[in-house]
Amino acid sequence: MLSKAMENKKASLLRSAEERASSKRREEERRKQQETDLVPYIPKDCVSNILVRLPLDALQRSRFVCKLWYNVINDAKFVDAYLRRSETVLLFLSSVCKKFSDSRVVSILPENPNAISVEAKLHHPNSAIFFDKLPVNRASKFSIQFLEFKDGKCQTGEYNISCLGKIRATCNGLILLDDKMKKGGLVVMNPVTRKLMPLPRGTLSSLHDESYGFALSAVTGEYKVMHLFRDYLGYVSCEILNVGRRSWREIDGPSFGLRWFGYDPVFAIGALHWIPEIDHSDYIVSVEVESEKFHKTSLPKSCRTYDRIVEMSGFLGFVTHNYEFNQIDVWILKSLLGDVWTRHHSIITGCILDMIPLCSLRIKGELVFKRDEDDSIYVYNFQSEQMTMVEMVNNCHPFAVSYLPHVNSHVSW
Repeated sequence: MLSKAMENKKASLLRSAEERASSKRREEERRKQQETDLVPYIPKDCVSNILVRLPLDALQRSRFVCKLWYNVINDAKFVDAYLRRSETVLLFLSSVCKKFSDSRVVSILPENPNAISVEAKLHHPNSAIFFDKLPVNRASKFSIQFLEFKDGKCQTGEYNISCLGKIRATCNGLILLDDKMKKGGLVVMNPVTRKLMPLPRGTLSSLHDESYGFALSAVTGEYKVMHLFRDYLGYVSCEILNVGRRSWREIDGPSFGLRWFGYDPVFAIGALHWIPEIDHSDYIVSVEVESEKFHKTSLPKSCRTYDRIVEMSGFLGFVTHNYEFNQIDVWILKSLLGDVWTRHHSIITGCILDMIPLCSLRIKGELVFKRDEDDSIYVYNFQSEQMTMVEMVNNCHPFAVSYLPHVNSHVSW
């Protein structure tokens, strides 16, 4: 009798457990049905088409909404589509210690407690707190930021990344950065995704006797770093690193004059280009990314102090000042294979001729200038033929020595 009672009790407990499990399943099905009713199924292609239109900060947050969105945003096709839709920004380093021209300190900027340190992440990934306590001169510490142009205004964007090194070059959203903890070391980094990789040391040279170029091979899809430097005999030598292989190799440098490394090289028409002198340059020095051969390309007129070469819609632009007619001429070169420079446009500026061209916006096509007198930013619209001074949001003008054209992307090497 006792045994039968125990069996009945076990059967009752089992039925009760099954009923609870069944009730829980029904509740889960009702909850899922409600979610489906509120958020109907959207095809993956539609999700991708919506996400690709989001601004950078919103896209970053969207990665963590669900697994589907995370996979979409990190897909190679999506990364390429977002890159093609991304407008040019101006990358710069902002010191945490601002100074007057006579080196007197104006103010000490508060450091962002949420910012990551490139050096800490690279050398001490598990001991960032210890690294941050190392005695580092704040005047040599920088924040990586960018200027973004929208609706005639310009505002500063943040990556929340600090570093000690100089930005040497940019390409497709990747940056080449000095590794100050390792003499002669370099770092490839995507400031958006914060992924980084150290590169082996190349030939050590003086900062003023070397220049780095960063380019993408259209044939192999490899990123290449080109390092031009002056050797102990005074000749300009060149070494190249394929980022994927992480090894330097020497190639023949230019046989003609390259006397100055002041301006950053420009990547356009499948080659990197340097201006060889600070003033009165009659040619540019170019090296093809595929063949790795150097060329001497004549300019349509002698390059003066405020003249620059810039990338314009994939072509090479030469922006030169015509002081006789108070205008700025824009020349275009479409290929290194026998093409000649053609004058694309003439900008009437009146008496304002200290305008330094910085970049061409890759989507809008507008030309961005910085005035040498007061560092104010101007944008020239080729359709309306108007030069407009850009309004700085909140009157916050960045304290930057130099700017580099850049695009924010999720590209990886």
